[in-house]
Amino acid sequence: MLETVRYLIGSAGPSGYGSKSTAEEVTEACADLRSITAIITGATSGIGAETARVLAKRGARLILPARNLKAAEETKARITSEFPTAEIIVLPLDLSSFSSVRSFASRFLSLRLPLNLLINNAGKFSYERAISEDGIEMTFATNYLGHFLLTKLLLNKMVETARETCIQGRIVNVSSSIHGWFSGDCIHYLHLITNNKIAFDATRAYAVSKLANVLHTRELAERLKDMEANVVVNCVHPGIVRTRLTRDREGFLTDMVFFLASKLLKTIPQAAATTCYAAVHPKVEGVTGKYFADCNEAAASKAGCNTAEAARLWRISEEMIVEQEQ
Repeated sequence: MLETVRYLIGSAGPSGYGSKSTAEEVTEACADLRSITAIITGATSGIGAETARVLAKRGARLILPARNLKAAEETKARITSEFPTAEIIVLPLDLSSFSSVRSFASRFLSLRLPLNLLINNAGKFSYERAISEDGIEMTFATNYLGHFLLTKLLLNKMVETARETCIQGRIVNVSSSIHGWFSGDCIHYLHLITNNKIAFDATRAYAVSKLANVLHTRELAERLKDMEANVVVNCVHPGIVRTRLTRDREGFLTDMVFFLASKLLKTIPQAAATTCYAAVHPKVEGVTGKYFADCNEAAASKAGCNTAEAARLWRISEEMIVEQEQ
């Protein structure tokens, strides 16, 4: 009850920020990001677009990968109309496709730019079961496995940039508190819904993908420590906000649910705050493998803290990628 009250009134936590803080507010402490190059997935709308806008305001160079290039160019135009000196590059990327992820990584690396910040923000909520071109359930393929591969392909560049610039690299995985709704075997459930249409449940599939984001963060943090790399990785719960994830279910029922829950909803600037905090705030320097909510460290679910399961998911994820290459 106390936590709910603190959330509703926006009470600040140890970081000095809370649920009502905005992305602009949490980045005031790092107003000059002109030395930072950032990749932000899912930046054509909602939380990702606001994250991109605020980082551009602070001077960061942005790479905006997108499946819909027209929408990405429109986002770029909106940002540059507000901040004319912003440097923004749009590149094609479909996270549900391994070949597209590899093509994007190749294109980006060919630009010979540094890479300080990777924000894995893009998310998909598939109301109907769909299978990717690589034979994987679409929600898991887009929200987790595509980001897993993207991060893997760009990691050496991030490590190299951090070493050459002495600026700590940061990876932010956007998860959700809904990850706690699933506590079983992620891989078993993935196989089940990939092969059995009747077993598919949209909310459960989304929860599995978000739990995978949390586990990915935990295992990657350990691997980065072993590498002695000057790169940290954390995951965030942005909060409850109405975004384009609901676009397939617009109508009276959806409108009524969001109206009744309106006191719990964040604005998009508030929802983008935790992502921006984890991405650039000085207080996160050296912090890795953590879960953030309302711009403060928080507790992930019991399943999300399972180090053995995190290592197992990593191993199986690498096997899935290799299998698709053969």
